[in-house]
Amino acid sequence: MNTASAAVATAVTFVWLGMVLAISFLEAPLKFRAPGVSVPVGLGIGRLVFRALNTVEAVCAAVVIAAVAVGAAPARITGLTAAAVVLLLLQLVAVRPFLNRRSDRVLAGEELPRSHGHLWYVALELLKVAALLALGIGLLTV
Repeated sequence: MNTASAAVATAVTFVWLGMVLAISFLEAPLKFRAPGVSVPVGLGIGRLVFRALNTVEAVCAAVVIAAVAVGAAPARITGLTAAAVVLLLLQLVAVRPFLNRRSDRVLAGEELPRSHGHLWYVALELLKVAALLALGIGLLTV
């Protein structure tokens, strides 16, 4: 893989990883512990923050895909890139619409039991973190 492509892909991968760790595993759970933050307020904030995060993730994914393609990356790097992108797509296409519909109902005042959809999102997020970490480390060694 050429040096410039590897450097771009590495930097963007670690920025992407850092954002996911900071938002999903730090900000998201902590906001509900802040004084005065009700479930509806937390959901409203969460929807806004995750919409922004997912938009930035999509841009990061596009940059990494382009760098990996242009740089003629080895198959293991291509596979890890594909894994991270597929996991992001699963979150955006399969889980987020369900969570958005559910949060619409909660914001409209419905009392609903705890959601298992969040567990799916977190499971995919953990897998994506592993894929991004492996990709970043793999890019450092090409």
